[in-house]
Amino acid sequence: MAIVSPIKVDATTDKMVADAAHFLGRSKKDIVDAAVRDYVEAHRGEINDGIRAALARLDGTRASVVAEISGLSEAELSELGGVPER
Repeated sequence: MAIVSPIKVDATTDKMVADAAHFLGRSKKDIVDAAVRDYVEAHRGEINDGIRAALARLDGTRASVVAEISGLSEAELSELGGVPER
């Protein structure tokens, strides 16, 4: 069974999706699914570059993981009390 996650788009985008779905005889879900898959495939190189850059910032510590996830620098984390390694 697929997990369904709602997404929010602006009214203009929703209208475009609805129109495409109507005139192609497909569901809105199918249109969004195809569009996202095409977009990700078209930008695969950029996505992979971002993944490699994120992995390069990880140094095996919990602080580096929390910094990557939170967007805070390790210095900012230290100012907030740090991240225990155990």
